[in-house]
Amino acid sequence: MNYIFYFLIISSIIIGACNGKLQDVINAVMTGAELSVKIAFSLIGIMAFWLGIMQIAQKAGVIKYISKLLRPITRVLFNEIPPDSPAIGDIAMNFTANAFGLANAATPFGIRAMEELQKENKDKSSASNSMCLFLGMNTAGFQLVPTTVIAILAGIGYKNPTEIIAPTLLVTAIAFCSAIIMAKIAQYIVNKKGENNG
Repeated sequence: MNYIFYFLIISSIIIGACNGKLQDVINAVMTGAELSVKIAFSLIGIMAFWLGIMQIAQKAGVIKYISKLLRPITRVLFNEIPPDSPAIGDIAMNFTANAFGLANAATPFGIRAMEELQKENKDKSSASNSMCLFLGMNTAGFQLVPTTVIAILAGIGYKNPTEIIAPTLLVTAIAFCSAIIMAKIAQYIVNKKGENNG
């Protein structure tokens, strides 16, 4: 990735110099640098706020309550693992944190869920169906409140940064459902092949 950025920067300087617009390139670099610092500070503020809210919700038991509400759904989706598996709770907590756009808070739950799913995995050398499903759902990243995107839009001075909520909800919901459907279809195909080979 560093090589790509290095190539882009050098190319911009060379092309700018050839076209007699080197000053414009330098101005763009300076403006971009200033804007990136501005966005970074706005991100720090909103992320600190939402992570703080998440910590309060976690200590107040709200997250556990939401994850309990999600447990029946996760049990149905992850029907290959025991219903009392600790992975179920971690998966529910991971999705709750992701739904509020808190990827940093969701990561520890996701790692713990994968570790628990690996314990339940019969073939330790390859990912189980549940692990693939969880990864697909996690990658799709269903979000109710895209806090990071809102912070970036607010940082660049966008007038109504919260208008991104509805489109993000729609797109991530479609991606989330698609990930589940594709994982279940793949699981069905693999199970059928296993039955035929057996």
